[in-house]
Amino acid sequence: MSKLMAAGAILVILGVLGFAVPFFTTHETTDVAKLGDLKLTTTESKSHTIPPIAAGGALILGIVLLGGGFFKKA
Repeated sequence: MSKLMAAGAILVILGVLGFAVPFFTTHETTDVAKLGDLKLTTTESKSHTIPPIAAGGALILGIVLLGGGFFKKA
C-alpha cells in the first residue's frame, strides 16, 4: 500500500466518522488553588461540532487519493 493510498484511507475513515459522530465533548481539569495538602480543582466540559462540509471534504479527498493510488499502480 502506497503512502498516497494510506492517506486516502485515513481521510475516508475520518470523513465517515465526521458524519457518524458530528459532535463530541472534551473535559479539562485545571488546578485552581493549592494550600498545603488542600488542592482545589475545576473541570470544564466543552462541546465541539464537526461541520458537515469538513467531513464531506475529507471523505471526497480521501476517495480521490485512493483512486489516484489505484491508477498510479496501473
